[in-house]
Amino acid sequence: MHRRGKMLLVTAGHHRVGIPLSYVRETMRPRPLEVLKDAPPAVLGLSIIRGKSVPVLDLGALIGRDGEGELQRLVTLDLGERSIALAVDSVVEVVEPDPSSLLSLPPLVARASGETLAALSVVDRELVLVLEATKLFDAVSAESIAS
Repeated sequence: MHRRGKMLLVTAGHHRVGIPLSYVRETMRPRPLEVLKDAPPAVLGLSIIRGKSVPVLDLGALIGRDGEGELQRLVTLDLGERSIALAVDSVVEVVEPDPSSLLSLPPLVARASGETLAALSVVDRELVLVLEATKLFDAVSAESIAS
């Protein structure tokens, strides 16, 4: 489950998504992508970030939204020894939701999200999907096996 604390609030389509700040390394403009043939739909490709090849994942595709428009921003995450970059529509702000605003995912949403979502929260009276950053590699691996 999500660790309480600050989150980077981003958008993916009409969804507001909170990424636990403890995983966020930096945000940046998009970098050139090397598209990978036969990659799962959520994998946009590889990009060189700080001298390393980093997979770029479409956050919208991970939460069930079809890709719309062009790449706007990247959010680079440190996940232990791995790094990934999430393609998002916009970076909004850093927020610290009231712990009492964290809600468990309804079972149907939890199943549909493929473990990429940890919880729901309410920030400024709007629903925020809280990302389970540590499960992103698992979600993409499961997606590639299913396709």
